[in-house]
Amino acid sequence: MSLGPSDVVVGAWLVLALVWLIGSFATKATVRQQSAASRLLEIGPLVVGFLLLRSNANLMEWLSSRFIPRGFAWQALGALITLAGVSVAIWARFYLGSNWSATVTVKQGHDLIRSGPYKFVRHPIYSGLLLAFLGTAILIGELRGLFALALVTVAWKIKSLREESFMVSEFGEQYEQYRHQVKALIPFVW
Repeated sequence: MSLGPSDVVVGAWLVLALVWLIGSFATKATVRQQSAASRLLEIGPLVVGFLLLRSNANLMEWLSSRFIPRGFAWQALGALITLAGVSVAIWARFYLGSNWSATVTVKQGHDLIRSGPYKFVRHPIYSGLLLAFLGTAILIGELRGLFALALVTVAWKIKSLREESFMVSEFGEQYEQYRHQVKALIPFVW
């Protein structure tokens, strides 16, 4: 049995979900957490984005239009980019360790992580996930993939700004200095 690029992408997303699930049992106690209403602002676009990646139905005909021609080379490229993105997200998740949370929080004994992938961007989990979404969009080759990427970019940008606020209130000048030295999502760019 040989695996195609689509199988590799599905497997990568499943591994990511498994790492997130297992890792959720090993986190520090939460001291401060974002409101449920603010969480919904992030969850909505993320859910729609994931559904767009998984949907094979013609939701709206224009979303099924291709922006990349069909072909193994494009699918393989998309799979490689997805694997790279998932790898970055998992690396960052392990580096963050028990400070991690699915919601924006401050943990008991929260540490400001500035090494590993956090040396290159302040939000490497989001960077990796955005790269994985880009790869999956390329693999799909349809506009729905780009629309999904746009939605999750907005969601993770909103979440990252909320995290920044929490980190400034927790670490003050130390985080401000980090913010001026390291870009948020794309090394040296953004």
